[in-house]
Amino acid sequence: VPVNRGHNYAFRCTEPIEATKRHLPDLPWTKVDLGKPFWQATDAELRGTPPAPITYVFKSFGDTHTTVPVEPHESERAGRFVRQSKTECGIHTRTTSAGAPHGGSLVDLMVKDAAQAKALTAATVKTIELNERQACDVFCLVNGAFSPLSGFMDETAYNAVVKDMRLPEKQLFGLPVTLDLSDVEGLKSGDKLLLRWAGEDVAVLEASSIWRPNKVVEAKEVYGTSSLEHPSVYSLIAEQGSFYVGGRLHGLASPKFRYPVQTPVEVRKTLPEGKDVVAFQNRNPIHRAHFELLKCAQRDVADSTLLVHPTCGPTQPGDIDGIVRIDTYEALRKETEQEYPMFRWAYLPYSMKMAGPREAIQHMIIRKNFGATHFIIGRDMAGTKSTITGDDFYGAYDAQETGKKHSAELGVTVTHYENMVYVGPEEGYVQESEAKKQGKKVAKLSGTEFRRRLRSGEEIPEWFAFKSVVDILRKAGDKAFC
Repeated sequence: VPVNRGHNYAFRCTEPIEATKRHLPDLPWTKVDLGKPFWQATDAELRGTPPAPITYVFKSFGDTHTTVPVEPHESERAGRFVRQSKTECGIHTRTTSAGAPHGGSLVDLMVKDAAQAKALTAATVKTIELNERQACDVFCLVNGAFSPLSGFMDETAYNAVVKDMRLPEKQLFGLPVTLDLSDVEGLKSGDKLLLRWAGEDVAVLEASSIWRPNKVVEAKEVYGTSSLEHPSVYSLIAEQGSFYVGGRLHGLASPKFRYPVQTPVEVRKTLPEGKDVVAFQNRNPIHRAHFELLKCAQRDVADSTLLVHPTCGPTQPGDIDGIVRIDTYEALRKETEQEYPMFRWAYLPYSMKMAGPREAIQHMIIRKNFGATHFIIGRDMAGTKSTITGDDFYGAYDAQETGKKHSAELGVTVTHYENMVYVGPEEGYVQESEAKKQGKKVAKLSGTEFRRRLRSGEEIPEWFAFKSVVDILRKAGDKAFC
């Protein structure tokens, strides 16, 4: 954020003031000079003593006719053109009528000038070979999926997100995005690092922050537990590098993967003008119950486009391998595209964190950047179990409740459903509570039993899974599982 003197001011008042009136003189607020930009101030410093019920700050500056102060958590563009019919000056006009990106515009960190890219590469002092998890993060950063981030988080941003789930500028952000290294000997602030993935130079990182994080605190705040029985907490503490390096990223080449991927700009170009976009994220093959949920969501949001947007990067042990998942998605896309032309399919290189409620927020932000206006959150989204006892770390609907809590602020409507259950060939799938209400007998097939039948070659009923998906999983055999 370019610093302006006006960033130091807080405007405290006892009740909200309509945005269209915040330009008027003699308003019932107290103007306070914080002595530093508002994002460096704590919430207590912003609100004062006694705490003001409402505090506004200037996040964006145009002329006095177009810019007003806004609440700290709002987008930097929320205060622009509030008394006019437009919301952008033209520079940041969206490519489609899909939802606006998080922060108002898609971040694009790709270096377009070959000479500049060559100079950046020549100035690097060390080469970092990325793993797949890190390469997924670089993809999301340089292509704007993590907008408004402009690089890996520095220590200040990391601490703010870990503690409060907000960036220093007070924007909502679900999870920290960090580059972990095992060894930072000889590295200093200002150094440039060359990031390589799969034999290709993909980015240059300008290191502005190098630190050793307290990963126990990170685990407790982000995952809600510091127990090593949580698979992602174990990975964070026992497997990942002990140091973090943050700073601005310069994209040299968008990371490539073993499967086709689409950037936010590419996906937005496929979305029809003037329609709501309902996004669905998943990390497993889509079976009948999932597909019924998709049909319900697309039907419930009138005249909408449904974006099926699975994550295909690393996930927890025991999940289906990313390449095999892609094969099942492609088979299902081809099988259903004639009957459901309003569906769009795209694949996201993202490493699942299994962070439950906080990861639901991360996924909402990502899909907002890809153009979604609505987001499906099902039962136990991004949840995981203890590797020892099998107990759930999160409540079945914790992610839904967190998503709904922040839905208005993000500008993404949460479309939430219970489990879809099969009650017989006549009625097919209904929501679980409806089946109980009607006293219907529910047909069941557990995940464990499904996998047993896959391996043994026994019949798997078509009410449970698409035959095309089952055939691919059987062909892959044990190699299908991570």
